[in-house]
Parts: sequence; structure tokens; C-alpha cells
Amino acid sequence: MKILLVHPEYPDTFWSFKHALKFISKRAVYPPLGLLTVAALLPQNWEKKLVDMLITTLDDRDIKWADYVFIGAMSIQKESAKKIIAQCKRLGAKIVAGGPLFTSGYEDFEDDVDYFILNEAEITLPHFLKELEEGHPKHIYASEQWADVTKTPIPLWKLADINKYASMCIQYSRGCPFNCDFCDVTLLFGHKMRLKTKDQILAELDSLYLQGWRGGLFIVDDNFIGNKRAVKNEILPAMIDWMEARKYPFTITTQTSINLSDDEELMRLMVRAGFSSVFVGIETPNEESLAECGKLQNKNRDMIACVKKIQEFGLEVSGGFIMGFDNDTPAIFEKIIEFIQKSGIVTAMVGLLNAPRGTKLYQRLVKENRLLKEATGDNTDLSINFIPKINYKTLIDGYKRVLSTIYSPKYYYERILILLKNFKPLQKKKRYQFHLCYLGAFFKSIWHLGIIGEERIYYWKLFFWSLIRRPQLFPMMITYAIRGFHFREIFKNY
Repeated sequence: MKILLVHPEYPDTFWSFKHALKFISKRAVYPPLGLLTVAALLPQNWEKKLVDMLITTLDDRDIKWADYVFIGAMSIQKESAKKIIAQCKRLGAKIVAGGPLFTSGYEDFEDDVDYFILNEAEITLPHFLKELEEGHPKHIYASEQWADVTKTPIPLWKLADINKYASMCIQYSRGCPFNCDFCDVTLLFGHKMRLKTKDQILAELDSLYLQGWRGGLFIVDDNFIGNKRAVKNEILPAMIDWMEARKYPFTITTQTSINLSDDEELMRLMVRAGFSSVFVGIETPNEESLAECGKLQNKNRDMIACVKKIQEFGLEVSGGFIMGFDNDTPAIFEKIIEFIQKSGIVTAMVGLLNAPRGTKLYQRLVKENRLLKEATGDNTDLSINFIPKINYKTLIDGYKRVLSTIYSPKYYYERILILLKNFKPLQKKKRYQFHLCYLGAFFKSIWHLGIIGEERIYYWKLFFWSLIRRPQLFPMMITYAIRGFHFREIFKNY
């Protein structure tokens, strides 16, 4: 068989980092981990080709070459997936579709897709392959079982042009022990944490190392510390030994819950293992809204103090924030601005609340007759798929005001300074991974931000402050300045 694996495009959002990627001459942030894992599940003797539409176009010749076109997508890629399916149908190609987009809403594509591989591919894909070989494949393959991730293969990295990406990615666990009503992670992966073994993780690190990758590595887990005991006792000690033996070839980021700040030993181990930053779902400083959405792990704690503690242990903190909860009032906008500024969270991803299909929030809104449409998957496109309790115009105007404030040069560079003052990187002997693109990014930042940019006064003040006071953090300062340029470019569209 000849299999074409297609990864649809994303719209241009805060998460795409499109305008920042230009500084380092990269085309996308991460490769399509799901599709590369699916490729590894296919028979070894089949021919496989990857088309990631974030870095290249889908040519008719690629589709004609293939016996089957596999499409894997998330909900934010829906419009691009529709175009790919239309192109394949025009050429008479057989289409196989899977991933979160189709698992939660395959009905929207039922007449156009030949075969649906829903839920987790480790379970449903083998049944499809067996019945395909026997000559009688079904239209839909689904399962209510959870996959045994200890049997998940190493992604087929050879299909990806790794030099086109800013970072690589691996997965350690699936599932989340928490119960936020707006989140579909537990719907897709369950509450019970399913973990890969330390030998699997080391093998995946080896696979990237042998591919020649040196640089960023994102562990994509929805909550890396969902099983603290296994992380502390097995995974991190093994990663520390591996990274030290190879002089720290990767700079690692991941996603965690705010209770990371409660465990000093865990934070120390993560930093020793090469972790440099974590993304934390803060959501809102409003206690009533946290209770409303079931984000109980964030309640009854000083979250600004938690963020600062994580920073003090040598981990940068990016934060997710949401507006539009039923308990939000017009005061929420200033509260979020104040929280973001005081915490020193430079990369603050602020979005509007939406209800993904099948979540507890979705079900509640259906009962209350407040649901308007399906969520787009993009919580920054000024869309909200239900009738909010707060006045809609007030919400949208307040959201725009928050973005225009926190990403304005004055506020944004103020947060970088707060972070640089509070951040305490672990002192360890480490070989710095220099790439020529970093030098290019440095000179591009001087031109675009320091000479022709609206932020040039703030840029140069922080430039020299960092160079003199915290020279070891100077690369971090340049990185955040470049990210700020991306955020402002995106916000111009609003």
C-alpha cells in the first residue's frame, strides 16, 4: 500500500506563533505527533509519505500517488480538513480520517469520508487494517476501551523534515485526574492516568537524538504531573541521567496543573531533567467562576504566589485564561489584567469560553437552551458558541481591551522585567545548543523591534538592563520580545 498522511492547516492564532517563527526561519512550531504515531502503527512494508500543510502544500500528484489518504485533525483544523477532503474526492481518492475532530463529530463528514478510525488508533486502527486486508472494511471503527500506551510505538520521525520545525514533541501520558467542565480531555482520554514506561520515554528521546535533533522538546501531556509518584520516582530520575550523559541536548517544556507549586522536590527534579517552562491553566482569578467550572485545584490558593514560586525554582510559566463564565461580571477584565501583570506571566493566552461537543458544559448548555452552534476550537477568534450570562457586547469589548492592554509594549515589557527579576535558573553545567537561526533572530529583533518597531523604547531599555543585570537570561529576553511581536500582529486583526 501507498499511504499519504495529511496534516491540515491551522488558522492564524496566538497559538500558531506564525509571526515569531519568521525570526528563526521555521515553518511550524511542532510536527504532527499523532499522524507520525499512526504511521508507525501501519505495516512496515507499506510506503508512507507525510504532507504537513503547515509547512508545504498538498499537491494533486501526492493524492494520485496514494492508495489511501489518512487525515488526522483537531477541531480547530476543521475548515482545512474540509478542503482536503473535497480535493481528495475530486481526484477519487479513498479517505481515512481520525483524531479529535472526527472522534467528536464524524457525523459532519459522514457522506464524504470513506473510513473513520475514531477514538485511540492503537485500538481501532488494527481492526481496520485486518478487515481491509480481508476485503470488507467497515465505514466506522470506534471503541469505548482505553489504549494501553505501553504498546504505543515510537513516532516515525523519518517522515518529517525536522529542520522545518521550532521544536519536537513526545507524549508520556494520557488522561487527567481533574474534572473541568469545559475541557474535553477526559472525554477523549479518560480520568485515569495511563503512562508510558521509562524505557519507552528514553527510547523516544534516543530516537530524536539519533535523528540529529538538538533544541526544544515539548512533552504534550495535558497534565504531565497527573501521576506525581511515577513522574518523581521513575521518569524524571531516568531523564536526568539521560540528559546529563548527553550534555543536555534538549530544552523541555510541558503542561502541568497549578499544584506543581506545592511540590518543591518535583520542581527541582524537573529543572535538573532539562525542563525550562510549563504551561498552566490559570483560567480566572474569580473564585466563583473556578467553582462553577469545576476547576477545584485552583481554588482557595494564592495563584500569583504559586506562579512566582514556580518561577523562583527555575521554570518559566505560561498561562491560560478564560472569560465568559456565568459568574463573570464586568469587573473580570481588570482583575485578569491585574493578575497577569502581577504574576509576571509573559505568555498569557487569553481566550473566550466555548463548549466543545460532549463536555459537561456542553450538556448543561443544551439543557438550558443556551447553545448556539458547535465550537470552532479557536478560543481567540471572537466567537462564543453559547449565550453568555454577561452581556455579549460587554464581553467582546472587554476581551479586546484585555488583549490590547496586556500585549501593548508598556505592559508586555513590564512583565518580561518582572519575570527576569524573579526567575532563578538552576546553575548546572550545560552545553548551550547554538543554532545559526538564533543569530539571525537576534539581528531581526534589533531591526523589527529595536529600530522600526512601535516598542523600540521598551525594547532597548530591557535589552541593556538584561545584558548588564541578568546576562545569562539575555536569550530569554530576546525570545519573549519576539513573541510579543507575534501577539501584537495577531491582535491587529481584531
